[in-house]
Amino acid sequence: MSGSSIGKIFKVTTFGESHGAAVGVIVDGVTPGVSLSEEDVQKELDRRKPGQSSVTTQRKESDTVHFMSGVFEGKTTGTPLMMIIYNADQRSNDYDNIKDLFRPGHADFTYLQKYGIRDYRGSGRASGRETAGRVAAGAIARKILKAKGIDITAYTLQIGSIKCKDYQPGSIDKNPVRACDPQIAPEMVKLIEKHAAELNSTGGIVECRINGVPAGIGEPVFDKLDADLAKAIVSLGGVKGIEFGAGFAAVEMVGSEHNDEMTPDGFATNNAGGIIGGISTGNEIIFRAAIKPTSSISRQQQTVTILNKKVICETHGRHDPCLCPRIVPVVEAMCAITILDMLKQQAAMLA
Repeated sequence: MSGSSIGKIFKVTTFGESHGAAVGVIVDGVTPGVSLSEEDVQKELDRRKPGQSSVTTQRKESDTVHFMSGVFEGKTTGTPLMMIIYNADQRSNDYDNIKDLFRPGHADFTYLQKYGIRDYRGSGRASGRETAGRVAAGAIARKILKAKGIDITAYTLQIGSIKCKDYQPGSIDKNPVRACDPQIAPEMVKLIEKHAAELNSTGGIVECRINGVPAGIGEPVFDKLDADLAKAIVSLGGVKGIEFGAGFAAVEMVGSEHNDEMTPDGFATNNAGGIIGGISTGNEIIFRAAIKPTSSISRQQQTVTILNKKVICETHGRHDPCLCPRIVPVVEAMCAITILDMLKQQAAMLA
């Protein structure tokens, strides 16, 4: 098992390294006969690509997608669909100074322990660039889900200690941090730029809302809908925690407060976040993911070499001072992949 695949029926396998020739994805279990163009996928990749603003990495990549299989005359064939995105702006020599040491916060040490070898150029498979394949696959899933009336919206809720106070979904893609509150977004930008100027980084919270999922989706016990969504989201390199509905606030509530009372018109509240017993209730599915500060910072930090010698590390190269703006479309993609796979499992069970 390589750990590079997710899904049971709608199965997604990503490949490639940050500074290799290309990154990409193979998607199996795609519904045949779906109208699909490279433009459908490209519009999602454009939301994730680097170099979008002062608060993202300045690496210049067009992230142009190429269909290699699985689409014929503008429609999916149902066979494995391969998409490739060629890397164009690698600067591998930016990483020559760290090839024999472990960067704090990075997977350098753990990858070497697992494989006995590591690609130190831009973190290899541990790089955020791997997520381009996820977004490409998610674009296909989103198009299929949209036809079923299912909508997924993620956004930056908090950066550092600065929190959004309002939810205006129409403003999310109109500000550089993809915040849901256009009045707070400029403060977030200033905070990110401040940390970047100090050779540092910052973290945040991304919230996601999924609407239109019918009641009854999810598998009991080990493959619960929230469990599979949690795995999909925590599989992203920068995510260190997730909570659904009331989440950790539930510990300060009593049962009568947390329980979502039921009425003939539906649930009176949604503290469960749209999932009870691992199965969708038909309510809005809502969760929040904690995003850590970017590990790659140019500030001097203590570490050790591969020979366990104490050294000072400075990570050069082009990196996001905050992951939130570009991880938003990746969160949406992982939700789409997971929800579509669950819907296909449900359909298979009832066949």
